[in-house]
Amino acid sequence: MPPTMSQINDPKIAFAFLRPACVLLTREPTVTNVETLSGQLKEVDDATLQQLQEYVLFPLRFVLKVPGPKKERLVQAVAEAMSHVLENTCVRSWETLQDLFSELCLCLCSPTDPGKPADTSEELKSAVLRCMDALLHAAYRDIVFKLYEPIMLPGLGAAVSLLLALGEKEKSRDIQVAALKCLQGLTLQCDCPQEHVAPSDEERCSVGSAMASFLPGITSATARIITGDLRQGHAVTVRAIKVWSRTVGLVLEDVQLQSGESCEDPPSADLGRIGQLVIRRTPDWVKNTAEKLSVLLKKIISCSSAHRHWRVRLEVVELADYLLAGCGRSLGESVGLLLEALVGAVNDEEHRVRERCEAALREVSQRNQSGSGGGVSQIFTGVLSENLHSLATSLPRLMRTSDDQKKLFVLNVFLGYVRILGPLVSVVLASAAHLERISKALMQVLELDVMDFRIVEERSYAVTMEMGPGSPDSFTAHTQRKHFLYFTDEKILSVIMEICRTLGYYGDIYLLTDHFLDLYRLSSVYRKQAAMVLNELIQGAAGINVAVRGEGPEGEDQGNSTTPEDLRAAVETIMEEYTSLNNWHLITVSEETDRDRQDQQLLSPSSLFSISNMDSASGTSNSLQVIHPSSHSPSTSTIHQLNSNIWQLCIQLEGVACFAQALGPDFRPLLMTSLYPVLEKAGEETLLVSQVALSCMLDISRACGYPSLKELINENSDYLLNDISLNLQRLSQHPQAPQVLTVMLTHSDCSLLPLVGDIVLDILTALDLSYDRTAALFCSVLHAVMKALARWFPSTCSRTSQSHSSKQTSTGEEDFDVRQFLLDYRKQKELAEGIGIEDDDTEDLAEVPPPPTECEGVEDEDGPDVKPELPSHLRISKDVMERCIHLLSDPSLSLRLRVLDVLELCVYVLSERENDLLPMAHRCWPPLLQRLTADNPLAVLRAFRVLCTLGETCRDFLRRRVSKEVLPKLSASLTRQAPISAKAGPVYTYTLAYKLQLAVLQGLGSLCQRLDLGEADLESVCEACLPYLSCRQPIRLQDACLSVFRHLIQVDPDAFWFTLNELHCPSSHAPPHPDLPPVWLSGMSRPRDQYSDNVLKLLREEFGPGSEAASD
Repeated sequence: MPPTMSQINDPKIAFAFLRPACVLLTREPTVTNVETLSGQLKEVDDATLQQLQEYVLFPLRFVLKVPGPKKERLVQAVAEAMSHVLENTCVRSWETLQDLFSELCLCLCSPTDPGKPADTSEELKSAVLRCMDALLHAAYRDIVFKLYEPIMLPGLGAAVSLLLALGEKEKSRDIQVAALKCLQGLTLQCDCPQEHVAPSDEERCSVGSAMASFLPGITSATARIITGDLRQGHAVTVRAIKVWSRTVGLVLEDVQLQSGESCEDPPSADLGRIGQLVIRRTPDWVKNTAEKLSVLLKKIISCSSAHRHWRVRLEVVELADYLLAGCGRSLGESVGLLLEALVGAVNDEEHRVRERCEAALREVSQRNQSGSGGGVSQIFTGVLSENLHSLATSLPRLMRTSDDQKKLFVLNVFLGYVRILGPLVSVVLASAAHLERISKALMQVLELDVMDFRIVEERSYAVTMEMGPGSPDSFTAHTQRKHFLYFTDEKILSVIMEICRTLGYYGDIYLLTDHFLDLYRLSSVYRKQAAMVLNELIQGAAGINVAVRGEGPEGEDQGNSTTPEDLRAAVETIMEEYTSLNNWHLITVSEETDRDRQDQQLLSPSSLFSISNMDSASGTSNSLQVIHPSSHSPSTSTIHQLNSNIWQLCIQLEGVACFAQALGPDFRPLLMTSLYPVLEKAGEETLLVSQVALSCMLDISRACGYPSLKELINENSDYLLNDISLNLQRLSQHPQAPQVLTVMLTHSDCSLLPLVGDIVLDILTALDLSYDRTAALFCSVLHAVMKALARWFPSTCSRTSQSHSSKQTSTGEEDFDVRQFLLDYRKQKELAEGIGIEDDDTEDLAEVPPPPTECEGVEDEDGPDVKPELPSHLRISKDVMERCIHLLSDPSLSLRLRVLDVLELCVYVLSERENDLLPMAHRCWPPLLQRLTADNPLAVLRAFRVLCTLGETCRDFLRRRVSKEVLPKLSASLTRQAPISAKAGPVYTYTLAYKLQLAVLQGLGSLCQRLDLGEADLESVCEACLPYLSCRQPIRLQDACLSVFRHLIQVDPDAFWFTLNELHCPSSHAPPHPDLPPVWLSGMSRPRDQYSDNVLKLLREEFGPGSEAASD
């Protein structure tokens, strides 16, 4: 944009500059002329514009006064131009103020029904409201108060009605806020940073008298806005609360009412019917108005005191403080309600709300002590002393019958009272009646809604596999939040938990633990709620997340008398109850799932075997033993029961984490009894239980001083693996033992391998004995083993391929020598014609290395040929790959998919030993080829990933096989799907066919480069991928195709440069010498088409600035 020109500061020059536009606008009121004048106004400085204000406003006002309908765009342009003038000048004329105010109101109201807003565009309403706000701010002090004279009440009332209607009925939030801001400015209560008129006491009294006529309408309409739809946004609610409090504070201000005799004169007889609109603020009127306002205030506080946005809660505190400070006498009936609102906000989660509330309470206390608050002092003392007892009695009923906002408010008040009482809470809890009422209220409000079927459906087959030890925060990233039966607001749960922690901090931990454990055992209805309360009580007793008041001699709180020994005794008691057989081993999945049916087959009496090593010779010691399973639970479980069990386990796991945090390093002795059960739940099939258990493990490791989960598992692996080894031999009683091993492998390091090796051999032995029955159960364990090995022993194959590609890149970046190229070309041509063959043979013979000496030959023949022993991780990988070969053809698709994942990891680990990998690759090739060419698309996807992994190491082994058996089918599939994906819509990207295309394209280029395929194969790949350079293809398919060509260009840059230029050549290529003939490519004559963009991108990226210049 050009720099801003200097503004005109000479009135004569400005007049001559603006006059043509003003005259033209008066003659031809069009949008263009208004915009022309508006642009010229911005070139005049403020002082000059002030002198020409009347002259400039005349044509704009004239446009609005022209009779007949006017275009909305024209009125909007006029309002915007007037806003600029009014924002930079002052209105000194009462006639100008009155006329502009009336004209702007007419722009907002409906022509057929002046009492309602016009059905115009949001832009027009916004412009007019901005202009009206600028007008109210621009009015001089000596004229603005004329708006509030009795004669102006009808016009003022019309404006108030229009602004209230816009604030309540308008759909746009911005317009709602602008209308309420205008209404706030109309009462001289605007809080914007601009300079405002400061009225004297008499002027403020006259404004209050005028606004008293509209107090019922303003308070009712703004109350409806405040208690309306939450979707309107917090800004609208905050502005409405400000309008309500400032208007009530203006009309019912104690100072005005005390001096009311001087300003409440009876209406003049000259007013006629207008005199009926004048309100005299007599004591009776004030009393009746305060009673009606008390009803509205109760609704506003109950709806807004627990609002989800902190600015709304802060404005409620401002409202209470403002009205208590200015209207304490006139609003006597509402003082108790206002004080409760302040007490309820003391414990707000937002520090700005808490700080403002504490400051307000201090001011109230100071006013009470000084006697300036009048009757507020006695009411304040009564609220603090009496309401605690009434809340303890009425809390159960309020939790059942109130809405969420009311519950949050009541709970915040209760929490505030508990904190104020401090150590005296233990005296209250010593009363059995009070303890029973509080506990039963907590049981009722914390009742969970366990009917959500999604919790049962979500599975965690790959959760423990995908969550590595480097991302501990992911354990709690997607944890399902609890749904409660009687409330939905998370803030209510936060306050209840804080109440429980505060009770645990000040109360007797033995009394509370025994009482809530009795409720835990009493009924399954109370079990989950009692566990939640017990978890928070322990944290509170340990002083975790408890906000206390300084009461000791040095400012320290003396309320917590729980010793570490008491805390540990309470934790051991609760832990014993949590991990008991009936409360820990609960059914969380339906027995009708496929996985459970397979497990039931494995654990059936006829097929249950131990997996310890057998002596095949004797068959007596360590032989397979039939183990009879324990009695099964009922075959059918309702969703309600399953969800209840899931949530009970989650809450108990959260409790274990809370106990670890409370005890800290003192929790280490309890790990021998608590860590294995937590690992069991970390391997649960149910996603929610698995997530919570992993989060619990992380909390335990932090609390006990372990740097990470790896150290937690490694330092306790001896007795954990001993338990696993024993439990694997009794799978009927301990079916979770494989999952425990899976979790340990996922979150440990290679130091665990010597201890795990024997267990892995036991599992492989069990697979050999019964593939059909044990494969599904142990395949996940083998996958965890191989993933751990791949993480512990990363292959060097990828680094080698990267260095190889970097060498190719550096070679390609060398300068091209034309002379040497022509000399080499001449030599090759002569050799092809038979010239110079003898000389070439002589040179070749000279370059032949000498034969080995006799000593060297003898040493090679007699040297030892002993194959070194494989390291343990390679031996395990080879054994696992041996089993995978037999399982690749299993009828179960899910098992085949998992086996392919395991096979890919085996290839990755064995890639550093090519001599051991190639024989295994040869054996697995036939079943892998079947998965690639004649299987479910899901299996094809996984098999192609395995093929790409094999291609990184087994290049010569795979080249012919891929060329003859795989590449033709992949190319045909890509060619067949290309027109389909080009015509498909966005939904196509969610299909399996698209995912298969994307996977093949993403891996095909690197596969071709690694295998160094021949020219014919590269040409077939190129033909299959060319359609995916079209801009009509999905974006990700285009990007994947570009990656294919980038790899192909590395293999044969000349051929693919020619191919791309044949498809689209941006410009002609001049020969380096005039004697050379010009180069003609078929792509030169083609116009830009669907392939041009991607072709140009490849030429620019891969063939340097020459192509870029050509494309430009």
